[in-house]
Amino acid sequence: MANYPTTAGGTALAERGIPRQYLTFTLAGELFAMPIERIREIIEFAGLTEIPLMPTFLRGVINVRGAVVPVIDLAVRFGRERTEIARRTCIVIMELEQEGQVLLLGVLVDAVNEVLDVEPGQIEPRPSFGAKIRAEFIEGMINLNDRFVIALDIHQVLSVDELATLIGVAAGEPETLE
Repeated sequence: MANYPTTAGGTALAERGIPRQYLTFTLAGELFAMPIERIREIIEFAGLTEIPLMPTFLRGVINVRGAVVPVIDLAVRFGRERTEIARRTCIVIMELEQEGQVLLLGVLVDAVNEVLDVEPGQIEPRPSFGAKIRAEFIEGMINLNDRFVIALDIHQVLSVDELATLIGVAAGEPETLE
């Protein structure tokens, strides 16, 4: 597996004036973006296996070339209604690192749109309020002339430790899921 820059690495790239690429996607009628460094692939939604007694943000699991990949409903993770499956619904497969291991995690989105080449000057600081999601989930705001796109801090949104804690609490277990 390739070594990808972390969010801190992405910030370092921005400070050096190096553009980054972001995948834009729609979620509940809003436009979001995530850096492509951690995206492994995008697959069309073709169903998943639901797991009983899991929190609502964990929609189920899918099989990706023999690997069991949990699928997170990003809308629910943001405190919104469950994503309705439609013709353009996709699962973005992400590679995350935890304790030296690469983990695969799927993210359910309404639709993927395009890849943007973003210059460092196009990224504004995150707002402290008004974005309808937790401030730490936002890396910044991409300025696209007439509108802003919320750039997600994928390490915060998909924090494996936090998700494991939430799953453990939902299952009635103590603080962590080991």
